[in-house]
Parts: sequence; structure tokens; C-alpha cells
Amino acid sequence: MPEQSTAANSEEMVPHRHRLRSVVKVAAGLLIVLAVIAATGIYLTTEHLAGQIRRLPGVFSGMSDADRPPPTAALNILLVGSDSLADEPTTGTAATASGQEPGGQRSDVIMVLHVAADHRGATVVSLPRDSWVDVPGRGKTKINASYSFGGPPLLVRTVEGLTGQRIDHFAVIDFAGFQALTDAVGGIDVTVDTTTTFGAEVLHAGPNHLNGTEALGYVRQRKGLPAGDLDRVQRHQNALRALLRKAAANGFLATPVQTYRFLDELTQWVTVDDTMATSSLWSLGWKSRDLSANAITFLTAPVSGLGREGTQSVVYLDQDRNTELWRRIAADDIDGYLRAHPGTALGDSTR
Repeated sequence: MPEQSTAANSEEMVPHRHRLRSVVKVAAGLLIVLAVIAATGIYLTTEHLAGQIRRLPGVFSGMSDADRPPPTAALNILLVGSDSLADEPTTGTAATASGQEPGGQRSDVIMVLHVAADHRGATVVSLPRDSWVDVPGRGKTKINASYSFGGPPLLVRTVEGLTGQRIDHFAVIDFAGFQALTDAVGGIDVTVDTTTTFGAEVLHAGPNHLNGTEALGYVRQRKGLPAGDLDRVQRHQNALRALLRKAAANGFLATPVQTYRFLDELTQWVTVDDTMATSSLWSLGWKSRDLSANAITFLTAPVSGLGREGTQSVVYLDQDRNTELWRRIAADDIDGYLRAHPGTALGDSTR
């Protein structure tokens, strides 16, 4: 009889383990897809995590479907890093600073996350904040000015006009959130080509392990970098990639408990659009459960040169190359673009 009882218990544990592994895979997929933005809605005490996500109304208000790029089976998420230097958080449910709603400041980081239709690959394209572009109703100006002028709705319209891609969702995090997430995973590891300094922080040539404060200096530094903001864009990408890799390597996605703890931290710092329902987050996480950090390609929108418009330093985008890039992305053929333009993806180290 004891043997029969043991066998029965073992049989009961098998489906439980399968369910546990499935939940972990969903959590991992969701974290990779929404990364530093909105890896949320995981179905481990869903109501609690979902309740922590701050949702921003009206991101897509006033936009007619007839005037927007058509929806596709792929998914495009506009990721914004706020350049607010407020002493208190300005995004997520942790936000306490007044007068710092998105749109009250310019965006320091602008990325488009494209998740392929089969959810097996993703591409992150950074749009330099000083890109000189057409902003609806404002003429030619810097792309990050659109966020200041009209908040998320105007930035979405600007990016859609620039890329020809429909933006399905929007998410924003500020410096305080990035710092907190870095500390939550025990710091990140980055490699730089040459020694640089940012205030009291020193980055040595070669590998560096950075805590939250040091990582913030790494992504904010511009002076002393040969290409200025363009080098900083690569640092933004590298920091995001390092955060994902560290979370996975340290076992933050290895068990439901560790996954929950990390997402519990993350969901307090991000703000997403109010169309990102909990059910759609769960669906997205399930579809993307097999997507790994190594399946994400990081690129910068092709640049033709730097210049000045009046007193402003600006970045001029290469229109032909950008058209090609977004056409390839729309076709889920980023490999074709990389074959045509080798060396354009983010490398193992940055300046």
C-alpha cells in the first residue's frame, strides 16, 4: 500500500511540474518581449501584478484607422525612456513626482520593439532623440520634441509617419525605474572599448559590472564619446540587452517565485497605454514563451550625418536606408537587411 501511495503521488506531481514549467516559460517570454517596459500581466497572482501597472489613457486618441498604417500579425511597441531628472519616480505606480506626466518632458530614449508574426524573433530599433523629422502640425523638428509638444499621441503619430509601421502599444519608464531594475537583478555587465568617465563614475576599457547608479551613468553619458548621442544610443541598447541576460542568467526566470519577484518590481516602474489589457499581456507572453534574449536584434535607424538647424544639433536620417530597413522589418526579414548591411547590428561592446 505505501508503494502504491508513493506512485500515485508521483503521478500527480508530473502534470503539476508540467504546469509549473509552462508558467515559467510564459513568464520568460513575456519578460523578453516587453523587457524594460511592460513585462507584465504574468499569470502568477495576475490580479496583484496587473493592479500595479500604471496605465495611461488616450495614447491613441484622435487617431483614425484610415489615416494609420494597417495592423498586421506582427506587433510593434513604442518604448520610451523619460529624461526626467526629478528626485522622485515619474512613471509606474511608484510615481510620486507631481507635474511629470509623460509629455511634460522630452524623451531621452525612443525605441520601436517589433515582435515577428511567429513570435520567434524580435528587433529593437532605436530612433536617435535628435533625429530631424516631420512632426504632425509642427513641421520639421527633433523627434523627441514631439513628446514634449503633444505627449504620447503625437510621438506615436510621428513614429508611424516616419516608419510606416502601426504602433500597437506604448510604454515608458524613467531613470529611477531603470536604476531600480538594474539593482533588482544584482547589476549588469557591459563591455566598453575605451576608458571613459561620467562625473565620479569611471568605466574601464573591457568588462565592467555596474550597479544601478553606475548603470545610470553608463546610459546617460554623452560627453567624451566620439559620436555623442549615437554612441549613447548603443549604450541604451546594450544596457537593455545586459539586463535581460542577467535576469535570465541569475535564475530570475528559473522559478515561478523568482519570476514573480522580478516582475513585481518591474510592474511598479512602468507605465503602459490603457489598451494593454491583462488578457492581451497573458496572450502575448504565451505566444512569445520561446523567445530568448539572443533572438532579439538591436539596431539604430540609419543616419546620413550630423548637422545644425539654427542653434540645435540634429541627426539626419538616411531616408533610403530607413525605407529599406522598415520594409524588411515589416516582412519579418531582418536577416535580409543584415546581410545587405553587415556590421549594423549592436556588437558585443560599446564606446
